[in-house]
Amino acid sequence: MIEILGPVDVARGRRTGRLVADILQTLRHRATVGTNLLELDRWAAELIATAGARSCYLDYAPSFGRGPFGYHVCTAVNDAVLHGRPHDATLANGDLLTLDLAVSLDGVAADSAVSFLVGDARPPASVAMIETTERALRAGIAAARPGARVGDLSHAIGTVLREAGYPINTEFGGHGIGSTMHQDPHVANSGRPGRGYRLRPGLLLALEPWVMADTDELVADADGWTLRSATGCRTAHSEHTIAITEEGAEILTMPTAG
Repeated sequence: MIEILGPVDVARGRRTGRLVADILQTLRHRATVGTNLLELDRWAAELIATAGARSCYLDYAPSFGRGPFGYHVCTAVNDAVLHGRPHDATLANGDLLTLDLAVSLDGVAADSAVSFLVGDARPPASVAMIETTERALRAGIAAARPGARVGDLSHAIGTVLREAGYPINTEFGGHGIGSTMHQDPHVANSGRPGRGYRLRPGLLLALEPWVMADTDELVADADGWTLRSATGCRTAHSEHTIAITEEGAEILTMPTAG
């Protein structure tokens, strides 16, 4: 299903997007050396409940998972990149943490992810990988406008990732979003320009470039959810929800403070 939202629902999406961004910003500040991943999930639950919203992940049970996800935010550390299920583990100096949060408020969902280094260690390869996903995200957003094709966004994202030397997995990528978290169209992180669905005002998309340092192959944890690099290499993931407008693309998942 592809939803095209009216102005009222797009405005609701703005509120949801700001909430997602604000919660991610709070969690990022709290994710310090010694923080437990289950603490991050508990804080996310409290922040979501206080806002009168709900996590899209709590009861999320797609065909590729193993039962409901059961937590409020995805926490992926180092070689984990997607659907990182919170568990009893503490963060160490230099860990590369990805927080991925999707929330629904007033009937409209928004989804965002951020990767960052914990503590004061700054391994250059990890910094470069994070920065590459952020640049790829900006390129995808810049390509998004009425009349553009999904393939134009995929091509823009993939060009940045490939030129930086990273293998690209196209099984998981960006997606439509609206009254539910995951909708069509699928926005792969590599593709051919001029192909695919034509973008229209009122379409919401979650764009999410992610990479693994030296492989495009994923393996799943025994929890049935957490996806890791097959080689044990580090990973990074950046995501924003955008709305297609008459003028171009509006980023919805920006924090209140900017």
